[in-house]
Amino acid sequence: MNELSPTPSQTVGPFFHFALDYAGGAQLVPGHHPDAIVLHGTVFDGSAAAVPDALIEIWQTDAAGEVPRRLGSLDRDAISFTGFGRACTNRAGDYVFTTVRPGSGFLTLAVFARGLSHHLFTRAYLDDGADDPLLRSLAANRRGTLVAAKDAPASYRFDIRLQGENETVFLEYR
Repeated sequence: MNELSPTPSQTVGPFFHFALDYAGGAQLVPGHHPDAIVLHGTVFDGSAAAVPDALIEIWQTDAAGEVPRRLGSLDRDAISFTGFGRACTNRAGDYVFTTVRPGSGFLTLAVFARGLSHHLFTRAYLDDGADDPLLRSLAANRRGTLVAAKDAPASYRFDIRLQGENETVFLEYR
């Protein structure tokens, strides 16, 4: 029996590091910004192995809760906050962003990784999200997959589990 070759949508990645990464993509603000925070974590597959070739994008409001309308996401100027960032995972499956705390209380993430025919959307809440309708709509035992853990002053850890135990809640946009 002849084995069929995978199609491009079945072989997403690991080209992200070569085609989609850009200088400053993960730094929405410089590290010395007075309101800078770090969002970091690890992307895990269904076997709990780190994914070394994933790409994470974030979109967020500014500190006042407003959606930024400035240009410059692909050409960082260290002044304009655009609310968009992109980071590739390293060989250990880790990613890191430097940004500001969003006034909305959460960041929206898109996850691109090998084995995914389409990217996945999720949210990372920087507090318990008790007032958020989406978070409240989830079963209590699933909410924690969307809450980033504060692990140091101005630093939050948000691991993304693509499948398996404690799989991150992913959202569907229509």
